[in-house]
Amino acid sequence: MLLSQYTEDKIEAGCDEAGRGCLAGPVCAAAVVLPKNYKNEALNDSKKLTSKQRSELKDVIEKDALAWAVAFVDNNEIDKINILNASFLAMNMAVEQLSMVPELLLIDGNRFRTNAKIDYHCIVKGDGKYESIAAASILAKWYRDDYMMTLHEKYPIYNWKSNKGYPTKKHYDAIALNGITEYHRKSFALEKQLTINF
Repeated sequence: MLLSQYTEDKIEAGCDEAGRGCLAGPVCAAAVVLPKNYKNEALNDSKKLTSKQRSELKDVIEKDALAWAVAFVDNNEIDKINILNASFLAMNMAVEQLSMVPELLLIDGNRFRTNAKIDYHCIVKGDGKYESIAAASILAKWYRDDYMMTLHEKYPIYNWKSNKGYPTKKHYDAIALNGITEYHRKSFALEKQLTINF
């Protein structure tokens, strides 16, 4: 069972992102403030849930959360600042959009950077440990997947409705045959990028 809080008395916002390891599309981050002592046993790391479960939980999270926000950083900005900095930027943007100011950020991963005057704590695999981070991971994943589904209508040859921009064989094959689109990350040597990740 995931933990509801890291501290007893602070307003905590869980933060996570989706789309770091993709060849195309934006990185998306979410920040979620849940009520104190909130419990929902269905919450988990978004990667361990089905798309149907994520969709159902998205609605529950948005209804139950004291505050939530989602932010995107597009592929052009990723090319300029690299995927690690883009992930930090997206999480900071999501936090800034919250309707209330948290006193502590719970960050999924082992690295973070911010100019905000808010304490933060990095937690490796935090989306499988704390409910607020799990909730953020679900929102980030759902909103990014939904966006990639709309892009699929424009470029069905890349099969983004299934791979969501991740580096599947079909996606690589489509790039080899058709080149890249304006949504592809032109700087994205995947192995190199992932070495600078969390």
